[in-house]
Amino acid sequence: MPGRAAYAPRRRLRTASIGKLLLLTEVARGIEAGELDPYELLAKDPALAVADSGLWQHLAVEALPIADLAVLIAAVSDNYATNALLARVGLPAVRRTATELGLHDSQLLDRVRNKRETHHPPTLSTGAAGELAVLMQRIARRELLTPAVSERIDAWLATSADLSMVASGFHDDPLAHTGSVRNKTGTDDGIRADVGYRGDQAYAVLANFAPGDTAVVLHAMREIGTALS
Repeated sequence: MPGRAAYAPRRRLRTASIGKLLLLTEVARGIEAGELDPYELLAKDPALAVADSGLWQHLAVEALPIADLAVLIAAVSDNYATNALLARVGLPAVRRTATELGLHDSQLLDRVRNKRETHHPPTLSTGAAGELAVLMQRIARRELLTPAVSERIDAWLATSADLSMVASGFHDDPLAHTGSVRNKTGTDDGIRADVGYRGDQAYAVLANFAPGDTAVVLHAMREIGTALS
């Protein structure tokens, strides 16, 4: 699909797990800068345990390397792995990297929680489609911080198993598409988000909506994917 298309690209929306991309970026930056050892083991911490998306909560292994936790986040949006990595690198570091990338509306605000109280940030992350589309394009072009950082993130995103939204229009195998689409999705009540790229074609589609509109939103997102294919 030639050219560009946009609708409300600067509108700041809740993006659920899309903010985990910024954590992955900081982890990749730290590894390539020699500040993080990709083989450093991080143990399960019951204080960081959280339900919903992810596999680590169901696995017997009690500790995994940083690089493997990053793969779990990219592949299945693993919440336990997210909290473990975020505890290791710290939210301030993630925010500094987001600022360095020129992101204003796209931010990771907190760790994943089973329940948000009034004193917690109201949502896990926020984002603007324009910023996120540029972020994905920079990864695709190997221009995100450094080529090595971009390559590492690209390899992680190649494992994504959620092609249920925009990426469904590419008709790739959800479990084996390393030669095609890269994406990260976010899902919560009233939130669907899918950002990614295939070749040099980047996209970011974000939706916040009223209860009961999920089917309508998913249909629209899949139509966008079909138009991009």
